[in-house]
Amino acid sequence: MTRPLRLLLVEDSEDDVLLVVRELSKHGFTLDHARVDTPSALRAALDDGAWDIVITDHNMPGFNSEEALAIVREKDADLPVIIVSGSIGEDIAVAAMKGGAHDYIMKGNLARLAPAIERELRDAHTRQEHRQAQEAIEHMACHDRLTGLANRFEFEHQLRRALEITPHGHCHALLYVDLDQFKIINDTCGHTAGDELLRQVATLLKRPIRSADMLARLGGDEFGALLQDCSFAHAQRIGERMLELIRDFRFTWQGRNFNIGASIGLVMLDRPGQTLADVLRQADMACYAAKDRGRNRIQVYLPDNLELLRLHGEMEWVNRINHALEHDRFEIHHQRMVALNGATPANCCEFLVRMREADNGGLILPGAFIPAAERYGLMPSLDRWVVSHCFAELAASRAAGTALSQGIAFVNLSGATLNDEDFLAFAKESLERNSLPGEGICFEITETAAIANLNNALAFIDGVKTLGCHVALDDFGSGLSSFSYLKALPADFLKIDGAFIRDMLNDPMDTAIVEAINSIGHVAALKTIAEFVETDAIRARLVDIGVDYAQGYGIHRPEALPGR
Repeated sequence: MTRPLRLLLVEDSEDDVLLVVRELSKHGFTLDHARVDTPSALRAALDDGAWDIVITDHNMPGFNSEEALAIVREKDADLPVIIVSGSIGEDIAVAAMKGGAHDYIMKGNLARLAPAIERELRDAHTRQEHRQAQEAIEHMACHDRLTGLANRFEFEHQLRRALEITPHGHCHALLYVDLDQFKIINDTCGHTAGDELLRQVATLLKRPIRSADMLARLGGDEFGALLQDCSFAHAQRIGERMLELIRDFRFTWQGRNFNIGASIGLVMLDRPGQTLADVLRQADMACYAAKDRGRNRIQVYLPDNLELLRLHGEMEWVNRINHALEHDRFEIHHQRMVALNGATPANCCEFLVRMREADNGGLILPGAFIPAAERYGLMPSLDRWVVSHCFAELAASRAAGTALSQGIAFVNLSGATLNDEDFLAFAKESLERNSLPGEGICFEITETAAIANLNNALAFIDGVKTLGCHVALDDFGSGLSSFSYLKALPADFLKIDGAFIRDMLNDPMDTAIVEAINSIGHVAALKTIAEFVETDAIRARLVDIGVDYAQGYGIHRPEALPGR
């Protein structure tokens, strides 16, 4: 250590303290130490200082190592404790280790002390790194990476809680904010400018928000504010203040100035029976109406508002998705994965859904239509379309003997399909109809969807495994990211969220998170897959870490299936 070792000695004998200090000094330790010999003094010392390690005698007048250990664990569960005693039986030593002691050493064998401390310091450093990585994952699970605001998952979680207490005399408000003119800046100045604009707008929108309220980035250029215990009049004032701040804001990029605006939908959470899906849809409708009426305004949702009822029937994406399903304008693309470190099977690919424009045949990526499909309950139908067509393509590939049918094919499913009681029967029938072995299919479900629907996810995983299929947890690290769920979810593959992969060569924390997820995944007997692998350097680093598979533009860009 470059700084002195902070050593707290729980010892009633000053002579024994000198023996310990002399032994450690002999091994090159520089010490900053203190001695205590009563429970109260131990508690005071733990409150007053940050210690690296505690060394405690076993027998002291009116005090023993068991009590000392309990006090340390109460104050700091991670602080290493070593028992150094002249008389301790094997039974007591075993009990102490079970109680959380890291080692016990006889005073006649102090030569073991320095190596034991060095080992504990290394272990403590490793524990700290893992804890920091876990804390970072948990923070990212609830926060938007770009703006630092709460993300959609956390926003919806808090919104559900607010709706639960609404029938008990509480009144809340939901503001749905959609920026106007953002696409122009994004298209003319690039995504870097767009990202900076979103960061600055996030700072603006926080100004009128009270400490008890929540501001979140819901995705793209959409923000949401949950105003706790808020009257209608106050919610309107906050919304108007947001509009005023945005109207007065000038965004400067490379010498050019831009004005933007916003449209806001306001929904009061003041009626029993309101659901999350209801209020989000109503806020979206109100915001759409604000845009339709000329933008830069607030539209309040009222259940009997005929204009909003009319706009509800005009939700563009719902119609487009349904029309695409009816006229078979979705199509399947595929993206190969590469096996690292000798992982088997070597040939794997992921099937990806795309949509074709009705008028010009342009390709629409899923980020544009999946959110609407999820919000309006269209994902189960879309998932079944994807499964049917993927299985048919695999059957054709097997008949032709092409590489596409080799290895494992990964197929994405939405959280809504986890709640579809008839899906397993549909999947079984689809496998049998196409004469496909279940071992060649891996269903991907996102970590967030699995944890949000844990009981259904467990039933789903058990069901598809009876068909011989595999299961992958997708986007691990973007949702709740509690490693403990890996014990409960018997998946086969763990896909590390690409947000950690992209910058891992420049961000040590991202690297630590990838290493932690890969390590825990392997302990749980899961094969790991890194997403968004875009360079050979990142691929090489993943090999060093021991990740099993890589996927991304640096490996293979998604492309239409052969014959398309």
